[in-house]
Amino acid sequence: MGGLAGGFRHAFRGLLDLVARQRNARFHLLATAAVIVVFALLGVSPPEWAVLALCIATVWAAEAVNTALEHLADRVSPRPHPLVGRCKDAAAAAVLLASLGAAAAGVLIFLSHV
Repeated sequence: MGGLAGGFRHAFRGLLDLVARQRNARFHLLATAAVIVVFALLGVSPPEWAVLALCIATVWAAEAVNTALEHLADRVSPRPHPLVGRCKDAAAAAVLLASLGAAAAGVLIFLSHV
């Protein structure tokens, strides 16, 4: 089924599959929940929530793209290949960079409240 509803259905199925099959996504899920709880208790401002939401979304998007690239690479090149390895490493680096940026933003917001 196509259309807008079909697009959302595919996206949510992808998100559920990501959490069900990827250990790192489950870590991101726990981290996301912890951030929401801690910063709700701290009473952060709406602009701070906006920064946190963008950080969380960026990490999740990077993880989803990394996972998609890994699946595609494994399908196209089942045997190890140096270029495929470099692609996978670059995608993993994107997740790392997004996570480090999110952590830095979180620490700065947290420190302004304690």
